[in-house]
Amino acid sequence: MPRRRKRKTPLLQRARRIVVIALAAWISVTVACVLALRWVDPPASSVMLTDRLGAWLDAEQGYRFAYRFTPWRQISSNMKLAVIASEDQRFADHFGFDFVEIGHALARSDATGGPRGASTLTQQTAKNLFLWSGRSWVRKGLEAYFALLIEICWSKPRILEVYLNIAEFGRGVYGVGAASERYFKQSPARLNRPQSALLAAVLPNPVQYRVVAPSSHVRARQAWIEAQMRALGGERYLWRLD
Repeated sequence: MPRRRKRKTPLLQRARRIVVIALAAWISVTVACVLALRWVDPPASSVMLTDRLGAWLDAEQGYRFAYRFTPWRQISSNMKLAVIASEDQRFADHFGFDFVEIGHALARSDATGGPRGASTLTQQTAKNLFLWSGRSWVRKGLEAYFALLIEICWSKPRILEVYLNIAEFGRGVYGVGAASERYFKQSPARLNRPQSALLAAVLPNPVQYRVVAPSSHVRARQAWIEAQMRALGGERYLWRLD
């Protein structure tokens, strides 16, 4: 005689329905937010808000917050190319994830016993805009989800534009507009190759690495970035983003 299947309890069914509805709502909201930011310039990022809150809670002396969104056409081509040369040289070719660099990072991790990053500009934009700092599988999973949404909804120039406007270039200095005005007393449209390479050189650690009175390590990174900018073909590389 066949066994009767046990009926699921109403409580379990209700819980499953709630989870499905909540997940669908969260996906809908996140997709809508990412899609809207294709045209709407972000007034802030999660990293900015966390930074300002931390400075306020710690009553940090001398902290000055600076952020101004600069449109794509008002950013020097040198600056656009500098961050690509420094952070993500296959930016024009990948769809949010550089599997070549991921493979290299895994090999280095196995050799050294420690994790090495391989984040693209898209992933960094996703993390800075929507998430938090730190290392965890949850955050990396969300980062991958938002990076994929960004690649689907935005153009490559828009990704680079937003990245350049929310990246931290020094303590409390967010975006290439604020950085150019604070460090060089000029608009970001006038940044030359050495200035752009110097700004890009501090991106791995903008609190430790400084644009003002840069260390020998930062100067070495600046020279390397300038060489990579030439190797990428200069402004011709940017034509591939359109």
